[in-house]
Amino acid sequence: MIKDAVTIETAETAVTIDPGKSALIIIDMQNYFLSATLGRSKGKGYDAMKHLVEEAIPAARKASIRVIWLNWGLDEQELNDMPPGLLRMFGFAAASNGVQVSADRHGKPRTGHTGLGSQLGKRTDEDSKLEIEAGRVLMRGEWNSELHPPLDRIFAEGKSLEKRPDVLINNNRLSGLWSETTAFEQFLSEQGIKTLLFAGVNTDQCVGTTLQDAHSKGYDCILLSDGSGTASPQFAQESTEFNAVSTWGFATTCALLAKGVEDLNADSRQV
Repeated sequence: MIKDAVTIETAETAVTIDPGKSALIIIDMQNYFLSATLGRSKGKGYDAMKHLVEEAIPAARKASIRVIWLNWGLDEQELNDMPPGLLRMFGFAAASNGVQVSADRHGKPRTGHTGLGSQLGKRTDEDSKLEIEAGRVLMRGEWNSELHPPLDRIFAEGKSLEKRPDVLINNNRLSGLWSETTAFEQFLSEQGIKTLLFAGVNTDQCVGTTLQDAHSKGYDCILLSDGSGTASPQFAQESTEFNAVSTWGFATTCALLAKGVEDLNADSRQV
């Protein structure tokens, strides 16, 4: 019997996890994908953030489940090595050292910012109304690559925890497990983490591809359906959830994770 094991109801069955070998993986909840300063609408990503902030993250903290923030964050070499198929996702731009030459899918020149590494320029912050330098798209250390402010504050608190502090890991592909040498996989191996609870944006892209690779590599995978959101059509979310339940592992909600942790604490109080 695992001490402090947490039992969580999922879409088809209950599962029991060892908090010491588990991690909540929050993917790409960065300014680039969420900030109204960059014109992002308050859609499914904001809904997912609300469930994470109110339910999943407090539950993970209470159970001492590690929280890992897995974010896009490129350096120059990674940008130069980026394959064409991935560049196309962000506008098929060549943007080395901030010098951008970009075209749309028909080969016509684009206007405005586009492409990994391209300059976003100065923007008026939606909250402070101050002018900020948004930086180069998804490059390390830039404002647009930072965690969205409500989550950045939570990360700042979490990384100072004495037991299993939060960590932030930079990623350079859709999947954080695309190579055995990724910083994400190395960290999981070093820490002996076997169970991954997935959340973030976009469900059918970076969240889904990382989950699939994790499943193929033998990790136990649980999708937090309401802790994940996408700007894609609804069927894309539903497809990922369907496969998480039927093929790649399990699917549950942030509330059910919180309930599993609360039930454990209730049992402990009765002993």
